[in-house]
Amino acid sequence: MRHANRLLEEASRILAERGESYGSPQPLFENVAKRWSLTLGVDVSAEQVITCLIDLKLARLNSSPGHQDSILDVAGYAAILNEITNNNGGAYGA
Repeated sequence: MRHANRLLEEASRILAERGESYGSPQPLFENVAKRWSLTLGVDVSAEQVITCLIDLKLARLNSSPGHQDSILDVAGYAAILNEITNNNGGAYGA
C-alpha cells in the first residue's frame, strides 16, 4: 500500500499545483463541456468530459501499462469527478 499512498499523495500535489494555475476545476470542465457540445452537436456535461478524459488515459495505459503520468492523471481526474458529482465545486487538491 505504500506505493498506492505515494501515488495518491503525488496526484494530490499535482492537483494543488493545477489549482494555483487554473483555479477551481468545475468552471473549466463546464467550459470544455460547452465547447464539446458545440463541436459534437449534442449536450455534453462536465462529468462526461472528465469520464472521457479518464477513458483516454485508460486507452493509453492499455498500450503502456506502467506509464506513471497516465496513472496519476486517472487518479486526478477521478478525484475531480468525485468533487464535481458531490457538488463541492471541485477545488483542486481540496
